[in-house]
Amino acid sequence: MTVSRLSLLCRDLWALWLLLKAGADEIMHQDIVPLCAADIQDQLKKRFAYLSGGRGQDGSPVITFPDYPAFSEIPDKEFQNVMTYLTSIPSLQDAGIGFILVIDRRRDKWTSVKASVLRIAASFPANLQLVLVLRPTGFFQRTLSDIAFKFNRDDFKMKVPVIMLSSVPDLHGYIDKSQLTEDLGGTLDYCHSRWLCQRTAIESFALMVKHTAQMLQSFGTELAETELPNDVQSTSSVLCAHTEKKDKAKEDLRLALKEGHSVLESLGELQAEGSEPGVNQDQLDNQATVQRLLAQLNETEAAFDEFWAKHQQKLEQCLQLRHFEQGFREVKAILDAVCQKIATFTDIGNSLAHVEHLLRDLASFEEKSGVSVERARALSLDGEQLIENKHYAVDSIRPKCQELRHLCDQFSAEIVRRRGLLSKSLELHRRLETSLKWCDEGIYLLASQPVDKCQSQDGAEAALQEIEKFLETSAENKIQELNTIYKEYESILNQDLMEHVRKVFQKQASMEEVFHRRQASLKKLAARQTRPVQPVAPRPEALAKSPCPSPGIRRGSENSSSEGSALRRGPYRRAKSEMSESRQGRGSAGEEEESLAILRRHVMSELLDTERAYVEELLCVLEGYAAEMDNPLMAHLLSTGLHNKKDVLFGNMEEIYHFHNRIFLRELENYIDCPELVGRCFLERMEDFQIYEKYCQNKPRSESLWRQCSDCPFFQECQRKLDHKLSLDSYLLKPVQRITKYQLLLKEMLKYSKNCEGAEDLQEALSSILGILKAVNDSMHLIAITGYDGNLGDLGKLLMQGSFSVWTDHKRGHTKVKELARFKPMQRHLFLHEKAVLFCKKREENGEGYEKAPSYSYKQSLNMAAVGITENVKGDAKKFEIWYNAREEVYIVQAPTPEIKAAWVNEIRKVLTSQLQACREASQHRALEQSQSLPLPAPTSTSPSRGNSRNLKKLEERKTDPLSLEGYVSSAPLPKPPEKGKGWSKTSHSLEAPEDDGGWSSAEEQVNSSDAEEDGGLGLKKLVPGKYTVVADHEKGGPDALVVRSGDVVELVQQGDEGLWYVRDPTTGKEGWVPASSLSVQLGPSGSAQCLSSSESSPGSAVLSNSSSCSEGGQAPFSDLQG
Repeated sequence: MTVSRLSLLCRDLWALWLLLKAGADEIMHQDIVPLCAADIQDQLKKRFAYLSGGRGQDGSPVITFPDYPAFSEIPDKEFQNVMTYLTSIPSLQDAGIGFILVIDRRRDKWTSVKASVLRIAASFPANLQLVLVLRPTGFFQRTLSDIAFKFNRDDFKMKVPVIMLSSVPDLHGYIDKSQLTEDLGGTLDYCHSRWLCQRTAIESFALMVKHTAQMLQSFGTELAETELPNDVQSTSSVLCAHTEKKDKAKEDLRLALKEGHSVLESLGELQAEGSEPGVNQDQLDNQATVQRLLAQLNETEAAFDEFWAKHQQKLEQCLQLRHFEQGFREVKAILDAVCQKIATFTDIGNSLAHVEHLLRDLASFEEKSGVSVERARALSLDGEQLIENKHYAVDSIRPKCQELRHLCDQFSAEIVRRRGLLSKSLELHRRLETSLKWCDEGIYLLASQPVDKCQSQDGAEAALQEIEKFLETSAENKIQELNTIYKEYESILNQDLMEHVRKVFQKQASMEEVFHRRQASLKKLAARQTRPVQPVAPRPEALAKSPCPSPGIRRGSENSSSEGSALRRGPYRRAKSEMSESRQGRGSAGEEEESLAILRRHVMSELLDTERAYVEELLCVLEGYAAEMDNPLMAHLLSTGLHNKKDVLFGNMEEIYHFHNRIFLRELENYIDCPELVGRCFLERMEDFQIYEKYCQNKPRSESLWRQCSDCPFFQECQRKLDHKLSLDSYLLKPVQRITKYQLLLKEMLKYSKNCEGAEDLQEALSSILGILKAVNDSMHLIAITGYDGNLGDLGKLLMQGSFSVWTDHKRGHTKVKELARFKPMQRHLFLHEKAVLFCKKREENGEGYEKAPSYSYKQSLNMAAVGITENVKGDAKKFEIWYNAREEVYIVQAPTPEIKAAWVNEIRKVLTSQLQACREASQHRALEQSQSLPLPAPTSTSPSRGNSRNLKKLEERKTDPLSLEGYVSSAPLPKPPEKGKGWSKTSHSLEAPEDDGGWSSAEEQVNSSDAEEDGGLGLKKLVPGKYTVVADHEKGGPDALVVRSGDVVELVQQGDEGLWYVRDPTTGKEGWVPASSLSVQLGPSGSAQCLSSSESSPGSAVLSNSSSCSEGGQAPFSDLQG
């Protein structure tokens, strides 16, 4: 039908085009002469011949040749042009009769007359009817002409007769006076210049009509041959181009018509018959010609308008069709995507909050998709309107309209179905929540009933009444029949939901069973005490052991029994205090565990509720803010500072959301029935919590961007749509708040799970979460370091960071620093890594929020391989020393509190111990390689490696390990001197060099030691009997301490505890305790001393002095820290 209608329309257009073409052809082929007056205007102005408009008796046109003295001088070409033009003016009918030539030679000579007649006769281009010659009027010339004409008659033989007239009256006998001009005695009004202007105007108009007709013909051909485009843009372009050309054609028509009417007015208002005196036939013919051209122009314009209307209708319908088709493609693609999206909405929810969230999601999706659906329905109505307007493409439009309606109806039906399923799921979860709440309230009721009160008859009856009243509420709160639930909600029940319903039903049944048991017990108590009982005053110790329940419990019980009000459910903290009070009067450990189980369930409930709320808040931010930043409809509200800044503003919030929504929340829900085991869930996902470190590190950038753009209309519009009372920055803080919330909940859960199976997992999970918080906090400080050229990641894990007061005390150089350091400490922020300790200067920045957070200017770093520490500095329990390259550079560090100092010293000790252990393992490896070339005596007594392991373990367990005698005395008395004669104890020493020291020869390496103020070694050096060289002064200590100087030689008597050796000075004979780290064994007369402390140790060497140090040779001196 569409093809036939389009074909019919094309045939109509073609017929109109042929009509228009015919009219134009008629215009172009009529009344158009080869020559125009404008072309020969100068020749016509000479007036040697003119067409006055007079007619002979039979209607023959009269051409007059007035007296023109220079007639013979006119060029033949000009004469021929004028003759041709004049003979072309009359109509074909008049010209067919023949022309009458009037030759006026009254003032001329006979010779001129003869020449003129002969010239005219020879070159006249049209038919001649008669030639009238007015001969010269002079007597001589007239006589001569008569004689000459008679004798030369043969020379004038022409196709028409030539009549010689003697006077004007003779001329009137041939032509009426009204058809002759005044110079020939006639009355015909003729003005040659006026005639010439009229002819020029008429011909100009005719030429304009011809050009207009040609333009219309060309334009009509173009329109008729135009093919309909296949897209909206091309169709619009064609319609616009054709409309512009049509307007131009109409303008040309208007100008032509205006010109024609102007010419017609100049010719005057004459009657069609031409009977009015003074009007000649040529004027009437001119008027008729102009009127005919005007009429044809009007007909052509009407035909063109009709043709254009059809053509325009065709193009407009084509454009409408292209718009409809384009809209159909777009809407269908959107509806297909919407239908695919809604097909993915298969989740029916696993909790009440989840179902409510899914319903909100569905409503939001329906609202967003409603725009597309309404657009589809509107497009379908537009298609129906096109069909009613008899569009030529009805067969193409109708199926598309039907498909659009089908898609819209399908979408609406699916939305209704999904909403029905979710409403059903919401109803079921509400019933389950009501049942669970009823069970919890029942458990609270049982837990809140004091056992001592129930021992009396009145108390048992009161408790029994509370239980009976509570059981009366079971009808509207509990699930009645499991099979009924399965059948009623069969459409939404999946395996997980059925399992959840079953667990709720089991919990409900278990709770009722507990109630029935309690009810039976209370009935026995109430029935047993029927006889009077002698009241006895309670003993004081009984009162102390069985306190009365709290006033809050008593009031609640009284209100419940007197008014019958509903049971109130308080937070679990209040329940915990009530449980603890009631537990004092209970004798059953089972009831105490039941109370703890209640508290654990409530901690778990809070964990799940807050987790679900957290996930929902993250989703709101991501959908309501982050996704809207990519919405083209909201782009105009975004400020330029927010373009391409979504990752800066939101960080990795999407990654956090997906982790909690898809993984963590679902795994937490698996521990609802065993909350004490929830620590395992945290431990299994502890690595995933590292994503919070990335979020927190980006938070300063996010906060800065928010402050710059917080007044952006985009945020205000999003907040309005979400109906949030708080602005976006409050929600951007949620991940930071959430990661800190976990440790509080784990602490609460651990408090109520001390004797449970998962207590160790809870403790480990709590420690891990605290470790993550510490790592996050440390990383926030670490990213604020400026000026460090290297890669901070190469320094190993960041262990600790904090602010300290630092004094410098260098032995070599730096005189000014040494003098000033004692009086003015430097404030430094220290970062302890596994491989280095960084000294930075803290700089507070101006600003608000995160911009006010400090930055740290890097000053210096110490390689941990060359660092040692002195744990105790005289005079201040908060100070300790960090020294470098055998105390070549010493930094006295004062912590804010002794606890912070102890933590730092302990952590540094662990680093140095691990380095020492690595050095020892390397030494053992080298010793094994050299065992064949260096014979070693067989060890006796205790194994050195075992002793080393014991000492290392002892080192790690101690927070402080003072090894100097001063430190030893401050913490514990020195050991008693050995008894006389005892000497060397073979049970605790090896007579030969220990295996661990095999690689510590003087030829290979030397080891660092602190000076006299340092504590001694940690006992990691095995005893070797013989003489030792003192490598460090020791002047302080207890009464049993021995004062020695560097270079002294002493003999070993006995090894003590805590790294102290009892030695004898052979020079003075004095004996006493000295730190083992201050001594170096003498290997022989030619051997050098093996030291455990040196400022020039080679790479891989290690020392443990005070808290140990491992130093490498080749370290550059530590520059001045002050800055």
